[in-house]
Amino acid sequence: MTAPVFVVDSLRPEDLPAGEYVLDGPEGRHAVSVKRLRAGEDVVLTDGNGHWAEGVVKAAEGKDRLVVTVPDGVREEPAEQPRITVVQALPKGDRGELAVETMTEVGVDAIVPWAASRCITQWKGERGLKALGKWRATAREAGKQSRRVRFPDVADAASSKQVASLLADADFAAVLHESGDVPLSDAGLPSSGDIVLVVGPEGGVSPDELALFAKAGAAPYRLGRSVLRTSTAGTAATAVLLARTGRWS
Repeated sequence: MTAPVFVVDSLRPEDLPAGEYVLDGPEGRHAVSVKRLRAGEDVVLTDGNGHWAEGVVKAAEGKDRLVVTVPDGVREEPAEQPRITVVQALPKGDRGELAVETMTEVGVDAIVPWAASRCITQWKGERGLKALGKWRATAREAGKQSRRVRFPDVADAASSKQVASLLADADFAAVLHESGDVPLSDAGLPSSGDIVLVVGPEGGVSPDELALFAKAGAAPYRLGRSVLRTSTAGTAATAVLLARTGRWS
């Protein structure tokens, strides 16, 4: 899928009267004034939840209105299996957005921000809501850039107890940690269901958290000999899991 992707609020057959869709607002402005799309060019419309449609630009009107012909109607891309969720400890600065961006690009299905005990960054009050909004906006933009039609869910920030509950319900649960005897590339993985992977903060996962997660069924696994930053470890691990499960085949 190489045509540019544009996100719409709703994409159902009833949203396409006479087989056309009018793209306006910020997405329409981006299409007309930034991408400078013109009649005859291909586009893809999606709601980010798996519904999508191939379209052809019929007309560009003004600075923010694109009329798109949709000849084949709306399609739905099924959710990938197994589903991969990364629990990402909160990094410093803008490294959180970097982690979300690259994990989205490689194909993660869900991201859970985690307030680990050794996180320097803490999401509280309005600051926390603003940071969460940035993560969600980053996932949306990275989903568009990578031509995805099913964007990853970015959950509310979770405590360690909430993460443990998530791990307990998973079909495969793991914590990236140097104490792991088995590399993630050798782990026995399910062909369907939920895979949940925990990525700790720069200061590492604490002994108490490791014990809590182990009780929930999450064993420690290592990636390799080198030590990755928290903002890149999730992306590397997701790539390993996608290759191992056959989703990249």
